[in-house]
Amino acid sequence: MSQYDLVVIGSGPGGYVAAIHAAQGGLKTAIVEKESTERLGGTCLLRGCIPTKAMLNTADLIEKMNHAADFGIAVKDAKIDMDMMHAYKDKVVQKNAGGVKYLMKKNKVDVHLGHGRIDGRGKVSVTDKDGKKTVLNTKNVILATGSACRDMPFAPVDHERILNSDDILQLPDIPKHLVVLGAGAVGSEFASVFLRYGSKVTLIELQDRVLPIEDEEVSAEVAKSFKKQGMTVLTSTKMTELKRVKDTVKLKVEGADGKKEELEASHVLVAIGRKSVLEDVGLNKTKIKLDDRGFVPVNDFMQTTEDWVYAIGDLLNTPWLAHVASKEGIHAVDHILGRNPRPINYGLVPNCTYCTPEVASVGLTEKAAKEKGYDVATGVFPFSAIGKAAILGATDGFVKIVSEKKYDQVLGLHIVGPKATELITEGTVAMQLESTLDELIATIHPHPTLAEAVGEAAHAATGHPLHI
Repeated sequence: MSQYDLVVIGSGPGGYVAAIHAAQGGLKTAIVEKESTERLGGTCLLRGCIPTKAMLNTADLIEKMNHAADFGIAVKDAKIDMDMMHAYKDKVVQKNAGGVKYLMKKNKVDVHLGHGRIDGRGKVSVTDKDGKKTVLNTKNVILATGSACRDMPFAPVDHERILNSDDILQLPDIPKHLVVLGAGAVGSEFASVFLRYGSKVTLIELQDRVLPIEDEEVSAEVAKSFKKQGMTVLTSTKMTELKRVKDTVKLKVEGADGKKEELEASHVLVAIGRKSVLEDVGLNKTKIKLDDRGFVPVNDFMQTTEDWVYAIGDLLNTPWLAHVASKEGIHAVDHILGRNPRPINYGLVPNCTYCTPEVASVGLTEKAAKEKGYDVATGVFPFSAIGKAAILGATDGFVKIVSEKKYDQVLGLHIVGPKATELITEGTVAMQLESTLDELIATIHPHPTLAEAVGEAAHAATGHPLHI
């Protein structure tokens, strides 16, 4: 039996970052991973963020090639080769997985491959693929087991025509007609991928708008752009029936007005959300009880009701994002190290969706700010008035700033348009520093850049936009 200061169960972006941070802080650390391919990195790296964004990059490139003449380049017959795309995607994943493995070795983190579970106080058992059990003694545990695709009980996936987000990453051919159930980040991204790959795409959302967590103006702009690109978008729509019929999938849907419609597709993607992976992790050997929604309760330091067990990432009722899990992992380790870290401000977590147009936001929406009682001022500036956007041929979208009038403080930044997921960091830093509109206006934004739209939106919020 080995003795550790910390054992991390799960090697996703929360787990492996926590393990590195702990080792760098002087803790003898181990990480446990049950991935059957024996690769580290978790869902984000192997089946989520990284491969999905590689597919989106290919979609961006084919879109550019299809409009190459607009930029003075003669390109003919550009098309997607799915075998080549998968080879590119898998190469990116392999490189990143190799990088995580290298970081474990560099930081002297012991890696144990197998199913890890708490086996009593101070013990973690690891069962490998051959059934061999190893017991690790440890002072602390971080549960970082992540999440898995959620099925629809009355319409389970068959992994051939009715797919989840894991399955669709490996599709050998471009679907003739893809119906996507769920217009959150995952659904909207895959809808955007395959629309530009050449599929007919229908995007269905139960709520009244796509990307329902975003500002209402942003959601409306995304839906308008999707439709302009040729996508069918059905909001306030529920699916009432789904069944596989040979090589097709038949659906019945119903709108909020009671109007019913039948659809036939070659493939259906179920993107209705994910569920925490908490089966057989040993909670029965602890006094930890899940809350009413099935989450692990923790305090401000990610510590559970067992003082030696911490939980992070998709096990908690916090935003299920890779960068949040990483931050929570660092936070938990800092508490173990006695550094008394400040609680995480979840109100400043940036959200990013990598569809086209991209969407990113941080802070309060206009509606949320008003509901909190703020006297709100907003400024909106379109990318159509930005020179760099015209150069890129990407003028859809805008930057929207939400601020409050009493102290001039910036409450939210919402971006839909080119490179939104890169530009949002300006708002994240500004809000972390409690910046005002005046300070954003005083910040010199280089020209010509897309970031000018942020400064222009600040001017617009004061009622004095410069270029519109």
